[in-house]
Amino acid sequence: MYKKKPLFIVFEGVEGCGKSFQSKKLFNNLKKKNFDVILTREPGGTKSAELIRNLILKDYFQKGINEKFNKYTDTLLYLAARNEHVHNKIKPALRKKKIVICDRFVDSTLAYQVYGKKVKLNFINEIHKIILGKLKPDITFVLKVSPKSSRKRLLKRRSKNRYDKFSQSFYNKVQKSFIRLSKNKKNYHIFDSSKNDTSLEDLILKSTLKYLE
Repeated sequence: MYKKKPLFIVFEGVEGCGKSFQSKKLFNNLKKKNFDVILTREPGGTKSAELIRNLILKDYFQKGINEKFNKYTDTLLYLAARNEHVHNKIKPALRKKKIVICDRFVDSTLAYQVYGKKVKLNFINEIHKIILGKLKPDITFVLKVSPKSSRKRLLKRRSKNRYDKFSQSFYNKVQKSFIRLSKNKKNYHIFDSSKNDTSLEDLILKSTLKYLE
């Protein structure tokens, strides 16, 4: 027998690791079991946050624009989108005892902006105190992927944003950061997503259901 209770689930990992695919699979599998669940993403998740997402990922690369965001401006845009998302979607859903599945959250900011781009950690932490309050994921699934599998998946993408175009060395650094952030944390689950089979989908569902018993 499963209990109706709020549960905040986050998927993390580098581009091409399959987190968007697996988050959708988990959403569908929980729906089939009649759980009250929503699927969302970062940056984005609400109308206002999606506008910021487009500015960060798409408008940034429009032809004729040579100017690029300073890394702190870039980070502030991500945090602004998170603020809208947390207060207008995530927290209200959890108050209604829904299960919230989110494609990326805080660890992505730490892995990409802090470890990848060398933005100061205390700069992000101070803003997160205001945005998040006591909010933190109940479960975080970190999907690690081989460079070969990641490249294959990225090549198949029809629509690409600037985060799909970094060097392999940058992705390697970011993936190591995700693993480091997961170290010695009970609610973190690290899975290898390099293979394209259903075993990972089943493993993620099984891990999630344990929290709902």
